[in-house]
Amino acid sequence: MKFSQVSEAFALIEPVQSRLEMTRMLSELLRQATPSEASIICNLSLGQLKAPYIGTQFNIAEKTVIKSVAELLHLDPKEVAERAKVLGDLGTVVAEGTWQPSEDLTIHQLFIRLEEIEQISGTGSLELKVHQLRRLLHDLDKISAKYLIRIIVGQLRLGFSDMTLIDALSWMVTDDKSLRTPLEDAYNVCADIGFIAQTLKQDGIEAIKNMHVHVGIPIRSAAAERLPNAAAIIEKIGSCIAEPKVDGFRLQIHIDNSQQPQKIVFFSRNLQDMSHMFPDLTAAFSQLPVDSIICEGEAIAFDLHTQSFLPFQETVKRKRKYGIQEAIEEFPLRVFIFDLLYLNGKELLTEPFADRRKKLAELLQKVESDTLIMIEEKHVDTAGQLEDYFYSTVAAGLEGVVVKRPYSHYIPGKRNFNWIKLKRQEEGHLEDTIDCVILGYYAGSGKRASFGIGAFLVGVFNKEYDRYETIAKIGTGLSDQEWKELKIKCDAHAVDHQPKNVVCVKDLIPDVWVAPEIVCSVRADEISLSPVHAAGKTAEKLGFALRFPRIMGYRPDKSARDATSVKEVERLFEDQLKR
Repeated sequence: MKFSQVSEAFALIEPVQSRLEMTRMLSELLRQATPSEASIICNLSLGQLKAPYIGTQFNIAEKTVIKSVAELLHLDPKEVAERAKVLGDLGTVVAEGTWQPSEDLTIHQLFIRLEEIEQISGTGSLELKVHQLRRLLHDLDKISAKYLIRIIVGQLRLGFSDMTLIDALSWMVTDDKSLRTPLEDAYNVCADIGFIAQTLKQDGIEAIKNMHVHVGIPIRSAAAERLPNAAAIIEKIGSCIAEPKVDGFRLQIHIDNSQQPQKIVFFSRNLQDMSHMFPDLTAAFSQLPVDSIICEGEAIAFDLHTQSFLPFQETVKRKRKYGIQEAIEEFPLRVFIFDLLYLNGKELLTEPFADRRKKLAELLQKVESDTLIMIEEKHVDTAGQLEDYFYSTVAAGLEGVVVKRPYSHYIPGKRNFNWIKLKRQEEGHLEDTIDCVILGYYAGSGKRASFGIGAFLVGVFNKEYDRYETIAKIGTGLSDQEWKELKIKCDAHAVDHQPKNVVCVKDLIPDVWVAPEIVCSVRADEISLSPVHAAGKTAEKLGFALRFPRIMGYRPDKSARDATSVKEVERLFEDQLKR
């Protein structure tokens, strides 16, 4: 298949608002592709060359792309930059250019050329990338060049996520969404949408239904539900195992000792490979006496001077590309291991949690390390016992507890009542923060006029419709410097139009739209019903809004679709009414 066919499909999909129509159009495109082509198309349609756990590292600054476009169009780089401001993006600038394409590249040829650009490094790499990118653009027609530029600068944004692709793959086979459940289950076990598409086309739906764990490919994390108090938890699940809730960042650790050199990979909650950031953890985990393992833990920074754990916003400073050794010395990590998903060639997802935990404890007993810690547990039978343990963890400076059914399976990518979190409350407030996605911001007035930002709009994720729905307009919770930093963050993801996967009424339209990518933690006094906000709103029901919202920090460990869901907000609202 030619890349020009894919680009033409993207051009037809881009203006479409209907999720169903978008799904159908994607399914038609995928139906025409070979298995390997379908894999590439799925990733390209999400604006990436490869799955997030592998990463797409073009390392091409916008100035470099402008230089390549200027050479292609025989223009001054300043003129190209000015046109991009007027037209909205560099891709549109290229689409208005004129040149005679040298070739009509296939998808595979394009993929190879992009890989070559990705791998350029060292002395003179900048000029070589400019040259290679210009040559590649020249080989493409205008529409293809437009979408290629958008992919490279991270601005493709066709308005759908991997969930719409799951539906499209089902439509490709059955002309409906009937295969969504097995496809999503396979994707949760093996989080590589390209691999899922290739497997479906190559080996059929039975291979999808029998999808196995692969060491080195992340499993989508299981998630905990929320309940308001200990009594509600015991009423829901009965006798259970409680563990401290550590306020760090979640890691999924993959180790493969069947090959040399030993392979140890750390995946974040949003499926990115963070291994290069944690050489200290690599050394610690290399001591595990296993052939292969996948386990999960919570990493938290430890203050050697006070012998205490640091808050999340300090821990997250360990996630960096540079100054890693200095960070290790300043913010040494401890990893509390809490689950075992795979061991020595055997999947453990369907084994009872208590059995998985026992195997994990036996394994960690063989390792002498201050870094790797088996998370403690407390078996509780009554609400009083759970409440006592909860208060003891809060007194120790932790967030609260996570309560688990002893005989539950590990359900990848799902939020259910196998795990329930109970977090410390502030009187009069919601029992938990809400993870929201920033959707836009408003120009400031008064003192904030000089900042260029005075408030911002946030939303939550509606998984059913693969879209973001507004829930609050926030104007408090930040210092002057933090307002300036927020504007910089937002401007890096600013778009010139309302994203089609964002639902917002006319009265709330921000001065600057932001692509739904930045996740922040928001505290509010309560959830209220709103005739204005879109979260959970239907023709028969009012939407949800946050009363007196304020930002508490950012969640770089979470992707936008990992934000709080509309269903969670609805459940929190119901719990609030009960209280």
